[in-house]
Amino acid sequence: MSPDLPTLIGTGLTASAAVYALLALLAVLRAARPAAAPPGDSAAVTVLKPLCGAEPRLYENLRSFCLQQGVDYQLLFGVRDAQDPAVAVVRRLQAEFPRRDIGLVADPRSHGRNLKVGNLLNMFPHARHDRLVLSDSDIEVPPDYLARVAAPLADPGVGIVTCLYFGRPVGGFWSRLGAQFIDDWFAPSVRLAHLLGSRRFAFGSTIAVRRDTLAAAGGLEALRDLLADDFWLGELTRRLGLRTVLSEVTVRTDVVEASLAELWAHELRWLRTIRSIETIGFALTFPAFTFPVLAAGLLLARSELCAALAAAGAAARLVLHYAQRKANSESCLPGGLALTIPRDFLLFAEWAAALAGWQVRWRGQTLDAAGAARPEPRPGP
Repeated sequence: MSPDLPTLIGTGLTASAAVYALLALLAVLRAARPAAAPPGDSAAVTVLKPLCGAEPRLYENLRSFCLQQGVDYQLLFGVRDAQDPAVAVVRRLQAEFPRRDIGLVADPRSHGRNLKVGNLLNMFPHARHDRLVLSDSDIEVPPDYLARVAAPLADPGVGIVTCLYFGRPVGGFWSRLGAQFIDDWFAPSVRLAHLLGSRRFAFGSTIAVRRDTLAAAGGLEALRDLLADDFWLGELTRRLGLRTVLSEVTVRTDVVEASLAELWAHELRWLRTIRSIETIGFALTFPAFTFPVLAAGLLLARSELCAALAAAGAAARLVLHYAQRKANSESCLPGGLALTIPRDFLLFAEWAAALAGWQVRWRGQTLDAAGAARPEPRPGP
């Protein structure tokens, strides 16, 4: 007797979730292998850091950029308001590291809808070096970070270099769930895409680019009205026929949400931004939400095959959580494994909500991701 339609659908759902979890685990384990540092040169680097407000660990994060070794570099910090609380943190670092080339640009000019890009545009005329590293304010890096992310730029075929990141919870329960969003879903999905050959990514944690490449891609001006400016900067360089390099360096970003409402709003913005870039692909990401998809499959297909697939998928999902903690050089937090189940169900609910609308909120702005601008096509080299 042939299986009925619900059984076929349930088995398909369970199999897709199990296969995805196993492949994501494989991608993470492969990435955990130590990589040799790429050959580089002594070219100097300018780091541009747009700032807005006093974040919980702003001093510690910015200080990590003052401790870089093996490369000559300039640090440029930018604010739109001279009274911004971040200014005091920069002044403290200038006093602490008087021999370090640290500049501050306070400029209220807005160049388009994207205020972060406007901040970068205000800083850009003060950049002294031809190798540029753009990095968000909530990122902490190891001492060899700059030397390693700038090294691939010695290859003229490289467009940008970007870095994945781990989440660091700064707070209680909800920030821990937020860190799992990054560590257990976002980072493994990128690792898997990279393993399968995709290079369509770029992250605000790090974008290293040569000045001439940036100019050929249309400059920062091409990004001034764009949502997901980090992705589109990478995409513009790929349209020039240049490669995107995913650095072996991973950095840390703070997760500060203190309530479900804050976490929901932040992650919904991320998901709708991803949807604005790849609408069909985003709709097909449901196998990545392991536990809810496995549960749906088991409800529809109560067979031994489905149960075996669900067990394999659940085991891979739990091992993935452990592997990411090990890759991050951190032990599993008490109850961390148990949180993987509510984490996946919350993510599934956010994904469904992301499909139901387009509005996002960022830095006090309300934006429509559906109507987000895209960069104009530019001729290749």
